[in-house]
Order: sequence, then C-alpha cells, then structure tokens
Amino acid sequence: ARKELGEEFQKTHGIKLGFMSFFVKAAANALQRHPIINASVDGDDIIYHGYADISIAVATDKGLVTPVLRNVERMSFADVEKGIADYAKKAREGKLGLEDLQGGTFTITNGGTFGSLMSTPIVNPPQSAILGMHAIKERPIAENGQVVVAPMMYIALSYDHRIIDGKDAVLFLVDIKNQLENPNRLLFGL
Repeated sequence: ARKELGEEFQKTHGIKLGFMSFFVKAAANALQRHPIINASVDGDDIIYHGYADISIAVATDKGLVTPVLRNVERMSFADVEKGIADYAKKAREGKLGLEDLQGGTFTITNGGTFGSLMSTPIVNPPQSAILGMHAIKERPIAENGQVVVAPMMYIALSYDHRIIDGKDAVLFLVDIKNQLENPNRLLFGL
C-alpha cells in the first residue's frame, strides 16, 4: 500500500508516507482491542485509558525524547505523519514543551533506523508497555513448503508484568503483525 500510493499520498497531503504511521495506527487499533496494554499503574490501582496517546521516541543531539500524539485512534494517516514530522522538528530545534512530553499511554521506538536487529526497549513509566521496531532485513522464511528470501522486521514488546502477562503481550503483537501484513485490516480497524 505504501509503495503503491506513497506518491499520491504526498501530493494530496503534502507529507511523505513513512513506515512509522503504519505502526502507530496498528498500535492504536490493537490498544483498543487489548486495553490492558494501554493501562497504567497508580499505586494499587490499574488505570485503563479509553484513548491511545502514543509517545513516539525521537532521537536528538541531546538524547531521546518521547513526544505524545494524542487520541491516535481518531487520527488519519496524514494526521499521524504530520504530527510525527512536527514533533521531530520541534525536538531537533529544542522547542518541545513539557505538555508535549507528558501523558502518553504507550510508546513506540524505532531502533531500526540505527540498524538495530533486536533489542529490549525500556518501559516509560507510568506506561505499562513499549513497542520496539527493528531494521528490515532480507531473511530466509518458509512459504508454501519452500524457503524464500523476504524482507522481515522483528518487533518487541517490553511490558510491566504486574499487570500484563505473556498471553496478553503476544496477542497484542500478533494483532499488530496481522494488521501490518494485511493493510486492509489496518485501514478498516480490523
């Protein structure tokens, strides 16, 4: 979908269609279906959030910052791309305010831009989970009984075991995988 419509998307919306927006939208959909991943701990209470305020890790000369895209479940791909671009620019210029960095319910980080093949990202408290993206590399995979080479990316979810168990984490990751491998599911929130 990105290759086929990228040029038209850019002409229509005035911004390039990148990989991150697909992950952000897939995560927002999955967070609605797996609310424990979007929850946080406050003392002895588990707080469920009915919205997806997703922190996007942005590398700057002064370190990593995580500005928050608010209510991603209501945003279009163009809104997500513009939000990411605006925050990246503000981060590079040192113009992010505290309000830009607070209140996220979930974080996505992309170590793949630096060549990371696999890592374990650190949860950003009080959030309960963080999704790590890694480099896309051609790898051998089995397809219809044959070994073929195809582009693959590993994704990782670090999470707070006080409220999230392995089953919930895996179901969340499979949900994201299914959306990304079938963009129709992603576009229709399935």
